[in-house]
Amino acid sequence: MPYSLNQLLNRLSFRQLQVFKAVAHHLNYSRAAEELGLTQPAVSAQIRQLEQAMGQPVFEYVGKKLYVTAAGEQLSRTVDTMFTDLERLQMQLAELDGQVRGELRLAAVSTAQYSVPYLLESFLEAYPQVDVSLTIVNRAQAVERLNTNQDHLVIMGMVPESRNLNTLPFLDNIMVPVVRSDDPLLQKENLSTQDFFNARLLMREAGSGTRHALEVWCAQNRLKLAPRLELGSNVAIKHGILAGLGVGVLPRLSVTAEIKLGQVTIPELEGFPLRRSWCVVYPASKYPTPVMQAFLDHARSSTRELAQRVYGDEA
Repeated sequence: MPYSLNQLLNRLSFRQLQVFKAVAHHLNYSRAAEELGLTQPAVSAQIRQLEQAMGQPVFEYVGKKLYVTAAGEQLSRTVDTMFTDLERLQMQLAELDGQVRGELRLAAVSTAQYSVPYLLESFLEAYPQVDVSLTIVNRAQAVERLNTNQDHLVIMGMVPESRNLNTLPFLDNIMVPVVRSDDPLLQKENLSTQDFFNARLLMREAGSGTRHALEVWCAQNRLKLAPRLELGSNVAIKHGILAGLGVGVLPRLSVTAEIKLGQVTIPELEGFPLRRSWCVVYPASKYPTPVMQAFLDHARSSTRELAQRVYGDEA
């Protein structure tokens, strides 16, 4: 027989719900324990107590893989709502006290890691009581995190058109062709964009925003891409260029130091630089928390100052 509401409230604890949320996210007891700073037996004990209070299992193993049960799915939706409401309450109480305080979970595509710190520096100076966590992902992972609502806000360049999203552009992402300064390619007269793409091109992996932007632009301009190597980060491509493996297209910000040192050169090619925008993105159905709204307002008002700080005279 199910417990009454009062009985259930007496048996459940917020700690159990917090542990459940972590296990449901990771589908792994060990990773949940690591996230929460607990031992795996402690996590298992909390879940057993939760299941006893619920009167039903919330997880089950099929083979060696952990799954959420139907009861667990119902609980997950309720817990997400509860924790969101509590988070909003915390921020609203801070607002009543004349402060912006709370948590801000950001995810950013890897190309944005060169610009986001500048934005965060001025934001945290204005709102020192906000706790920010930043996760760096590729574009495919960013889209997945948007779909599963893992973050308050996502920072990306190529925004999906298939979803109803609110989008705030805040800074140009200037993408340039990059060649090692002693590469013989630079001696070629009338170097064309297609010549550049044919010259041992190093490219990001499938799912990367940089690669997606380049593929879309090349398709629009009837240019062919024939990558020599696929590498998993812009840093890896930069070092591949420095090692003489080939050429690449990178965010201008990622090679600022190497340009100043004379290690790499940006050749003048038709169609370049490519200009895209880094954007702050969140689902249109999502109501911004006070901290989210403060970050959005700050990004909107800082656009010109941020461009000057990041690009200087090139802004």
